[in-house]
Amino acid sequence: MNQHFILPGSYKKWTIGLIVAGLVALLYGFIMYHPFAHAGHGENVNSTRFWAVLLQNSVYFLLIVNAAMFFLCATTMAMGGWQASFKRVTEAVSSAVPLLGVLTLCIIMAIVWGGRTDIYHWLDKSAVAHDKILSGKSGFLNPVFFSIFSVITVVLWWLLGKKMRSLSLETDNKQLSFEEGKKWIWDNTVWASLFMVVFTLSVASTIPWLWLMSIDSHWYSTMYSWYTFASSFVAGIALITLFVIYLKNRGQLEYVTEEHLHDLGKFMFAFSIFWTYLWFSQYMLIWYSNQPEETKYFVERIGTAEKAGPFKGIFFFNLIINFIAPLLILMKKGTKRNWTTIAFMAVLIIFGHWIDFYQMVMPGTLHDKAEMMPFEFGIPLLFIGLIMWTVGKYLSSHPLVAMNHPFLKESIIHHT
Repeated sequence: MNQHFILPGSYKKWTIGLIVAGLVALLYGFIMYHPFAHAGHGENVNSTRFWAVLLQNSVYFLLIVNAAMFFLCATTMAMGGWQASFKRVTEAVSSAVPLLGVLTLCIIMAIVWGGRTDIYHWLDKSAVAHDKILSGKSGFLNPVFFSIFSVITVVLWWLLGKKMRSLSLETDNKQLSFEEGKKWIWDNTVWASLFMVVFTLSVASTIPWLWLMSIDSHWYSTMYSWYTFASSFVAGIALITLFVIYLKNRGQLEYVTEEHLHDLGKFMFAFSIFWTYLWFSQYMLIWYSNQPEETKYFVERIGTAEKAGPFKGIFFFNLIINFIAPLLILMKKGTKRNWTTIAFMAVLIIFGHWIDFYQMVMPGTLHDKAEMMPFEFGIPLLFIGLIMWTVGKYLSSHPLVAMNHPFLKESIIHHT
């Protein structure tokens, strides 16, 4: 069996092309949008747009590649063996965390220490001093805490993810005895549990508050972090699925069958429904209570009964593409076993949740300037190209299947 992936020329061309296109968009933004210009009180909206777009894309793509390690650790702790046949793909996606983590930290540090009050209003010391709500949150919404906590979080994702990948690679050239296999599984479980604790205290709790929810610093939602997690996790599963299908189309990953594809499709379907549950719960409870300090978040996005908001179309398009489409298409068993349909749905879900993150970031920064520019679509190409580069590098450096994984047989005979 061919367990070695050699980067094809077409893959390299697409990777380089996407990175170059993204860099051109970034250069265009630097020249045309004047990113270091003062942008307070609605001045120079394109300067605000430049940083808001970088924030949206860096956070989104970092969270979805980190979701791959969450998936790996969750299945490890559950003693799941079905995913062992494509485990290296999951590891490869998670290997993008260090690079995207550094880029994300550079962007948010430039925003915070550059005093971009148009992105994070709580950076305005004068406003904080005269605002009871902002001053009450100043213990954690301040540059020092924000920076230290963000750096520690990304470094822990990096180190714990690296440890999980290194443990996986240990079995490549060694047949484990029964006792060695037990110890190896135990070590994986311990390190996976440590990652899960960090992940829960960050992605499922504090990081979305700091990086995203604090854009609308007077507003809060107890569901926001879970909502962000659901959005990034289903997109992460879709990204893993795309690379699995790509390798299958090249005649590799021989142990992966439509049974595995079916389960990946079930994850995409289930977490699309879970995302919708959180979307509806957050929206319905705020709409029902009708308290001005809470409804402000949705008024900025969809407007009022008298006047439609500038982001209303995007807001409901987000619901259609991330709920109605997965519900109608992925509900049937046959569609979850169709490689073409699943590939289409994976692309749709990744794009749909990119839109979801867009409407998380832009209304609180651009307010009524809702028009989407080519720049918004150019920057994600850079991040997609970087993910393709890191994934391709990892896959071409290691065997595609962990041949001595104790649960590999379980994956080979897997039947959903």
